[in-house]
Amino acid sequence: MNPNGITGATWQHPGNTGSDYLDLEYWMRLARRLEEANADFLFFADSYGNPAVDGVIPDESIRMANHIPGADPFAVIPAIFAVTEHLPVVVTASTIFEEPYANARRFATLDHISGGRIGWNVVTSAGAAAAAELFGRDLVAHDERYDRADDYLELSYRLLEGSWEPDAVVKDQATATYADPDKVHPIDYSGPYFRSRGVFSVEPSPQRMPFVFQAGSSGRGREFAATHAECVFLQATTVENDAAAVADIRARAQAVGRDGDAIKIIVGLTVIVGDTPDEAKKKFEEFASYHSEEIAAAQFSHYSGVDLLALDLDQPIPAGNDELSRSSVERFDGWTVREILNELKTRGVRGIISVGTAGEVADRMEAYATATGVDGFLMETYTNPGTYDEILDNLLPELRTRGRAPEPFTTKTLRERFQGEGHPYLDDAHPGSRFRVGLAPGADSEASI
Repeated sequence: MNPNGITGATWQHPGNTGSDYLDLEYWMRLARRLEEANADFLFFADSYGNPAVDGVIPDESIRMANHIPGADPFAVIPAIFAVTEHLPVVVTASTIFEEPYANARRFATLDHISGGRIGWNVVTSAGAAAAAELFGRDLVAHDERYDRADDYLELSYRLLEGSWEPDAVVKDQATATYADPDKVHPIDYSGPYFRSRGVFSVEPSPQRMPFVFQAGSSGRGREFAATHAECVFLQATTVENDAAAVADIRARAQAVGRDGDAIKIIVGLTVIVGDTPDEAKKKFEEFASYHSEEIAAAQFSHYSGVDLLALDLDQPIPAGNDELSRSSVERFDGWTVREILNELKTRGVRGIISVGTAGEVADRMEAYATATGVDGFLMETYTNPGTYDEILDNLLPELRTRGRAPEPFTTKTLRERFQGEGHPYLDDAHPGSRFRVGLAPGADSEASI
């Protein structure tokens, strides 16, 4: 939640309203637009740190609003739900910088007020070094962050799934009974990193556990995703590598007793659509002009803690602090610093960029999905409303004519959009389902309550 989104300094673009990001109407207007177009969900990426190198924020980052300033997306979500009836929202929360009980309470409340339209993008925190300094915490080693996240998720499951039976709340005025005490249970958990004792304060919400997204790309990150995630965000590289990553995540899920195909996998996609290929190309060149080598380096430092401009441009990134964002560095294994900067100037940290007519872009999307096995795309925009309009008015109708985009949803919850109507809870093979109270095995649907 910042003026630029994920790349460059496009807040300067005359067709971009990104600098209005602190105006509540900005988000309500976007939410209404997405709901009218029957979008799957609105996704809030977020980071808890600043784009700092050795604790110092580059002047270029502040000057160009590159990952600073920024605000808390949780604050605008209730307003989005207030002006929509069907649009889900997925928001990022860190297992390093958020406390499990408070986080569970916040998500359960949002699940209630939205009727089950909230999703949790679980992160172990990119930009961890700068965030650790801001929060006064020690930097946690890369793999240990996932160990903590495993423990965090187990406690979250116990709180959200294991404290209240589904029929505990009766609201019986005749007997002066709001809830049946026999169906409300304290938890008593002591894990390697987190502890909690007592009754979870929020009564059961429509989904109980928010729908779980995760974006880890390292081996340990994929292991975590295969265990916990219901939808995985994959950083696209090449078709061959992406197909291998999809197969790896699904195989890891099978190995822990889950259905690999039940995990949905999506990749980031930026589309620049024009009436002709030349028109689309000119738009892309204009957007790229708002990016620079300095912005690219500052952006990379935000995710990795590495200052590219301080390195030999014709050498690869040297071995360094492995406790930062490992996947950000591994993505460019074998590349020279100059090559990395040129790539980042063109695309930032975006996934796939597709430039062309709506038909050309749709062709590429279909070919990529077939070749890799991904289930969908997370649309990454340059400008609001410009890029959104191009997607919703031009690309989406083209995809619908091909049967590649959803018709209006009839499901109530975010999870049902992925699992099917009548299945608002974690499926029975998900590790969190074993902490349910008051529901028999196989009771992952409303009909079982």
